[in-house]
Amino acid sequence: MSADLNRITLVGRLTRTPELRHRPTGDPVLCLRLAVSSRSRGQDGEWSDRGNFFDVSLFGARANALAELLDKGERVGVDGRLSWREWHDEAGTRQERVEVVASDLFLLGSKRGPGSADRVEAAAA
Repeated sequence: MSADLNRITLVGRLTRTPELRHRPTGDPVLCLRLAVSSRSRGQDGEWSDRGNFFDVSLFGARANALAELLDKGERVGVDGRLSWREWHDEAGTRQERVEVVASDLFLLGSKRGPGSADRVEAAAA
């Protein structure tokens, strides 16, 4: 048996206000877009930052609570797993996407000021 590991931890900023949706079963899902910077040195020896963008989904009761607290531009940490899915669009073209399914979300810096992290932890409990 293989001992595969599927875990990802990211720290970045929300690129838009999170969107709360509901699955056909009625279960809530919070959809986030996270920008994470990568730093690399070019051939000229200069360092530059490159943005990487990730779609993140958070399910369950915490999705409802966090939808009220999170906003575009906030710095968050996400711990979760990668999930691959495929579907066919309206034109019948096969589409595929890799996204992050979050198990934990942490508010690392907020535009709201002190005390925000406490509210997120309470909402996430």
